[in-house]
Amino acid sequence: MTDTALTDTTTVTVATDTAMRALGSAVAAETRAGDLLILSGPLGAGKTTFTQGLGEGLGVRGPVTSPTFAIARTHPNLGGGPDLVHVDAYRLGGPDELDDLDLDLGMEEAVTVVEWGEGMAEWLSDDRLEIAIDRHADDTRTVRIRRVGARWSTALAALSADELE
Repeated sequence: MTDTALTDTTTVTVATDTAMRALGSAVAAETRAGDLLILSGPLGAGKTTFTQGLGEGLGVRGPVTSPTFAIARTHPNLGGGPDLVHVDAYRLGGPDELDDLDLDLGMEEAVTVVEWGEGMAEWLSDDRLEIAIDRHADDTRTVRIRRVGARWSTALAALSADELE
């Protein structure tokens, strides 16, 4: 799949781990089965912390932890919503190894999060959230949420740091 011309970015400053989880939960309120989220940022930026909040917001079985060594984990939904597929592409050699996971086969029933997925996972969906996290020396984070495709054209534009505390 290829990039569409419909993109927009929202930037939020997040002060704490609690606020990062709240951001994940706020994003969860907008997600549905079939959605793809691609997370990027350095080690310790808060990718898994964000995904923990997303999992809480979706109501999935936890705990949500980094799947670095498992590569991918599926967290079943405890209610009637979509499952969470949590992938860590850090140790993968490229898009071909990501393709070997067959993520596209189950994406219609789950929300799929790919940590370290920038430059590797975009082909999975024309409609996606690309979330880049930068952690600063004072432990605050700048989170840029890029909405790609018609599915996300109007979602999440009103997020603010005030809502996350």
